[in-house]
Amino acid sequence: MATVVIPALLRKFTDGKDRISASGRNVGQLIDDLERQYPGLREYIIDDGEVKPSVAISIDGEMGTGGVLEPVRESSEVFILPAIGGG
Repeated sequence: MATVVIPALLRKFTDGKDRISASGRNVGQLIDDLERQYPGLREYIIDDGEVKPSVAISIDGEMGTGGVLEPVRESSEVFILPAIGGG
């Protein structure tokens, strides 16, 4: 199972956990598994079947560009990164 690092903003859905194991061959399947474990989490990451523009996904230190179809390995470390506003 991949390890998903949860940002502080979303830990209210994960009982405060900052790292969660989840399964899936791509980002979409991984998020589906997260939603099964922690209902309500998906709506903050996915909109209209795609990763929200305000969220970035990093897989093994590389920024994903494939959206929900970006491949994930069993040994991957996946970071969910909310956009940082300001100027």
